[in-house]
Amino acid sequence: MPKAQSSAVRAAVVNVLLYIVARLVLVAAVTAVIYGVGRLLGVHEFPLIVALLFALVIAMPLGIWLFGPLRRRATEGLEVATERRRRDREQLRARLRGEAPPDD
Repeated sequence: MPKAQSSAVRAAVVNVLLYIVARLVLVAAVTAVIYGVGRLLGVHEFPLIVALLFALVIAMPLGIWLFGPLRRRATEGLEVATERRRRDREQLRARLRGEAPPDD
């Protein structure tokens, strides 16, 4: 794998991992806020799992809106990796047919 492709794949992995971590941190923060507000309102028997479920529902659209640029970078990185796999698959098929693989 050429060095440019290797760095592109590495960047794609880093962007996807950053997006995942950002979404998980958002869910944790929203869970803490919901749980804290419940405790402040005097609901001392408020289950943490209920706060987590509400946080998941709230964080899904909120994360799409807040982390749009990060999501786009992750998607672009995945597109680069998909294109590389498609090109490699085409070259392999050409070699299996006995043809010269297309050079890109």
